[in-house]
Amino acid sequence: MTHPLAGKPAPKSQLVDIADLVSAYYDLQPDPRNCLQRVAFGTSGHRGSSLKKSFNEAHVLAITQAVCEYRIVHNLTGPIYMGMDTHALSTPAQKTAVRVCAANGVHVQIAAKKEYTPTPLVSFSILQHNDKHSDMADGIVITPSHNPPEDGGFKYNPPNGGPADTDVTSLIEKRANEILENGLKEVKLMSYEEAMNSGLVHEYDFITPYVQALGQIVDIDAIKASKLRLGADPLGGSAIGVYRKIKEMYDLDMDIINPYVDPTFSFMTLDHDGKIRMDCSSVYAMASLVELKDRYDIAFGNDTDADRHGIVTPVGGLMNPNHYLSVAIWYLFTNRKRWPASLKIGKTLVSSAMIDRVAEDIGKEVYEVPVGFKWFVDGLYEGWLGFGGEESAGASFLQEDAKVWTTDKDGIIMTLLAAEIKAVTSTDPARIYAGFEEKFGKSFYGRIDAPATPKQKAILKALDPSQITTDTLGGEKIEGVFTNAPGNGAPIGGLKLVTRHGWVAMRPSGTEDIYKIYAESFLSKEHLESLQKEAQAIVSSLFD
Repeated sequence: MTHPLAGKPAPKSQLVDIADLVSAYYDLQPDPRNCLQRVAFGTSGHRGSSLKKSFNEAHVLAITQAVCEYRIVHNLTGPIYMGMDTHALSTPAQKTAVRVCAANGVHVQIAAKKEYTPTPLVSFSILQHNDKHSDMADGIVITPSHNPPEDGGFKYNPPNGGPADTDVTSLIEKRANEILENGLKEVKLMSYEEAMNSGLVHEYDFITPYVQALGQIVDIDAIKASKLRLGADPLGGSAIGVYRKIKEMYDLDMDIINPYVDPTFSFMTLDHDGKIRMDCSSVYAMASLVELKDRYDIAFGNDTDADRHGIVTPVGGLMNPNHYLSVAIWYLFTNRKRWPASLKIGKTLVSSAMIDRVAEDIGKEVYEVPVGFKWFVDGLYEGWLGFGGEESAGASFLQEDAKVWTTDKDGIIMTLLAAEIKAVTSTDPARIYAGFEEKFGKSFYGRIDAPATPKQKAILKALDPSQITTDTLGGEKIEGVFTNAPGNGAPIGGLKLVTRHGWVAMRPSGTEDIYKIYAESFLSKEHLESLQKEAQAIVSSLFD
């Protein structure tokens, strides 16, 4: 149910008390015996709030020490590239992480002049370093992504530049919790002043090399020549400095909206549930930019660490993430003439089947994986995936010459790609997608979240196909039952059922006490609702 204030400006009464939040980061001590206060890496790092004792200095001390120990075991002797976003807890968390890294003798690269650093720029920097040096670098990004202002987050990116896989995060998580349980006695630590004077902490320009190289990944010349009127809304996040540099370096006709940092994010409109959330794929969170759609040929936004994208056009308003992924894939695989014909299209199993229909039409193979961008890292890094994208508006792709760009989600190249598509085709991306619907059928897509206990989540995660006794769904014969992704055979942590004209996927959340039902119909809204209803009945029967 949509909150009555969804899409409305955030009331002052709802703004977080920054002083209280930061004080709690230092003052409150988590109880490692409480599962809600332990270190827990979900699909994209550890996240929590200092007010709930789930993201406090103790967590960052323990995780960073565990990362430093992991580096020793795996002989990672290069620097750590460390970025952070504009959440209030990110600055103190970065200072904590710097203190631990320096005490462990690790060289750290942080942004100069207290600048903020988007996730894709950290990935880009790691890959650039490791392409030129034998001492392998890795990275840390202090961000809870698009989460509310009171949250903090910590991500680790190994030398391949992408989000760490579970074989890495499980080790870091286990060791960090051991350190918490031992009262942080094993943490090596020095003061922040000592760290900054140690010769181990270096100021690094993340932005300029990235912006200078953009011509290798998007057609900046075409965008500039088209004289498109662009609007960029970083949602008060870490992409502010990047867009400023892009505008300066390439002289684009681009307005930067909300070009300031406010850790309360008071300029935001409320999300669907009445919370402040910097979700650039939400029509409610992006309401302010959508109101300006007629001022620009293309407008776009990013979440606070700029790994996600939201595309706004005069024709369609805020594009559904699945719709834009389909357009981006079609455009890239039909316009990147230097890409090998063998390149595959990476999609998560809960992304729209419109991608499959577009891929079949252009003769490309789809590589379908579980939820999480980490499943695309190897393919992008090794150069056999041309594109990797997920339903939550996160994607990256190869350079013009088919070399790796980033192995983490890059919301900035995805927004600039929308401008390139408009510049080269002279067509609004929303109109291109409308053409897909005329050719392949209209997609009706939805996601439902429902409460689930840890026990119920465990049941759903360990589901066996033999437990599904029905052979029909939404009035059609079930043609596929999957508990492993068809692309890489990895467990999906749930279940996907596929029919001729639709599909459903059911999986527990990795960070919240809910389960999610994704569904899509190529018949009607009523058919979508039937799929969702029957999927809920299947899940309920498993919990009985």
